[in-house]
Amino acid sequence: MFSKATKADKAQELSAPAGAKTPKAASLIGQDLVIEGSVSGEGELHLDGVVRGDLRVERLTLGETGHVEGSIQAESVDIRGRVIGSITAKQVRLHGAAHVDGDITHEQLSVETGAFFQGRSLKFQRPAPVALAAPEPEAQSA
Repeated sequence: MFSKATKADKAQELSAPAGAKTPKAASLIGQDLVIEGSVSGEGELHLDGVVRGDLRVERLTLGETGHVEGSIQAESVDIRGRVIGSITAKQVRLHGAAHVDGDITHEQLSVETGAFFQGRSLKFQRPAPVALAAPEPEAQSA
């Protein structure tokens, strides 16, 4: 009866199903920004600037003016800019303007015409199913 929740709070509760995550806005690093050090987060990052350090995000979009000097770890990576370092992601897409100098470890890799890639393409190794060993017969003592 006497609740401190506002109308906006009640509307948000009604619009989102129980247990569902609300979508997060993508973070943006503009082309006039240079970051010296590692960047990590759980959301999406659109990078048009420069990062000199390791990047660990859920989803990365590297714009044509974007530049990364370090390793990248993500679920999904779209590259239009320049990367000097390794990339580890489930899905990697190198667009025509991409320039990657480093190894790419992936489940899916697509390379458009015009993209530059120098390094190794390594497919994720899924763990082999573990076979259960048959029990050894017990030795009987005489």
